[in-house]
Amino acid sequence: MELELWHYALAIGGGFVAGGINSLAGYGSIITISIMMEVLGMPGNLANGTNRVNILANSIAGTLGYRKGGLLELNKGKWIILSVCLGAILGTYLAVTIDNEQFKVIFKYLVVLLFLSIIVNPKRWMKEEGMIKELPLWQAIFIYFPIGIYGGFIQMGSSLFLMMLMVLISHFTIMQANALKLLIMMIFTVISLAIFHFSGLVNWKIGLIIGAGQAAGSYLTASYASKIKNANVYAYRLLIFVVIIILLKTFGFFKLFI
Repeated sequence: MELELWHYALAIGGGFVAGGINSLAGYGSIITISIMMEVLGMPGNLANGTNRVNILANSIAGTLGYRKGGLLELNKGKWIILSVCLGAILGTYLAVTIDNEQFKVIFKYLVVLLFLSIIVNPKRWMKEEGMIKELPLWQAIFIYFPIGIYGGFIQMGSSLFLMMLMVLISHFTIMQANALKLLIMMIFTVISLAIFHFSGLVNWKIGLIIGAGQAAGSYLTASYASKIKNANVYAYRLLIFVVIIILLKTFGFFKLFI
């Protein structure tokens, strides 16, 4: 479709908000994919592929912001990085070959599980000091490989589950988990984007427009959050808010008012 000025403004503004949300919690893709599908009229599979462009911009900018703030624990997360990226290769292959409706049904109930894990014993999420547990490779693959598959397949929501595992199992603080999460997303999105591109499922113009806003939102949020006292508490509250909104949308609550 031919883009008008308001399309550009919405794409950049929506990307900026999504970048900030992704840097502190996750699920910013619900904003960007909705813009692509509902406003710009893109088919679902094309929106899924195009979304990887702005996710890559988001991840690069956010990683740089957290690295500048000294929150990126690269060495202790190497097996997590490897496991997720291997899974993402398989997940992206599935995304370009089969329908994703079955995964959407499964995801509905995974969101419920995520919400329960967040509200039970919130101190696990708000700790200021992390005692990071470096898992052996086989355990990391067993735990994190499935998240990579899901991230490669749909991406939307995968960062929430990845962050949950890093906080609850690998004992990162929520801000350390956010930093490593963005680095992992950056790496596996390069792989996924290449597969989508060669399958003809990327609109680079739209992706780069949204990506400009998303990179700005991600970098500013990550840089600022690294300096805030009790940032883990604020990130936890935002995480709960985002997941509640997703739960309500997933189970059709908002349709009652439309």
